[in-house]
Amino acid sequence: MPTRAWMRYPGVTMPDHVPYTPPRYDDDEMIQRARCFAEFVDGRRTVRSFSTEPVPEEVIRDVIRAASTAPNGAHRQPWHFVAVSDPDLKARIREAAEAEERRNYDSRFPDEWLKALEPFATNAHKPYLEDAPWLIVVFAQLRGPAGKNYYVSESVGIAVGVLITAIHNAGLVSVTHTPSPMNFLKTLLDRPKGERAYLLLAVGHPAPGVTVPDLTRKPLDEVLTVLR
Repeated sequence: MPTRAWMRYPGVTMPDHVPYTPPRYDDDEMIQRARCFAEFVDGRRTVRSFSTEPVPEEVIRDVIRAASTAPNGAHRQPWHFVAVSDPDLKARIREAAEAEERRNYDSRFPDEWLKALEPFATNAHKPYLEDAPWLIVVFAQLRGPAGKNYYVSESVGIAVGVLITAIHNAGLVSVTHTPSPMNFLKTLLDRPKGERAYLLLAVGHPAPGVTVPDLTRKPLDEVLTVLR
């Protein structure tokens, strides 16, 4: 029996349904698996110094394949990933990104944001955009073949979360880069109208001897409310 929503659009064909059997674990195994995974992803850190050691393209394809499984509004899958390993193109992306970042640090960023960044010593210098063997640029598709997409930011954000976790699972590191504005990425990568650059990820192996800030994440009680 069609739902009320489908009855409102008689010309729309309801998708076929197929049996689905997700994995099922007893309580003890669920608890163990959930805890092990939480501990695994807790070891993920953002890295800003990369080795130039190559990473097989097959790995990049599969982490993007994993990202593409993310839930999304009306199954429109409103994303496109551009994986870049070409040294000349990476250099052009770095040049354009650093130009925007210089403007950000010089005049666009409010003092409050600059103060928040001080402990991390970030600046407009982004060598990892050339050093990392791969850049993955994520584009949000505002429109697709079926028309306007909905819940685009939410859908693409979930996909990026899966992507970053998949990269960590592959034994690689990444750093998110969100220069604003990012129109230069659309131009350099020749993306069509109806897309906007969402973010850029540098992906690869960490540089030898790399260090990261000694940070403590918020305890669970600060980020979780349980209502029984």
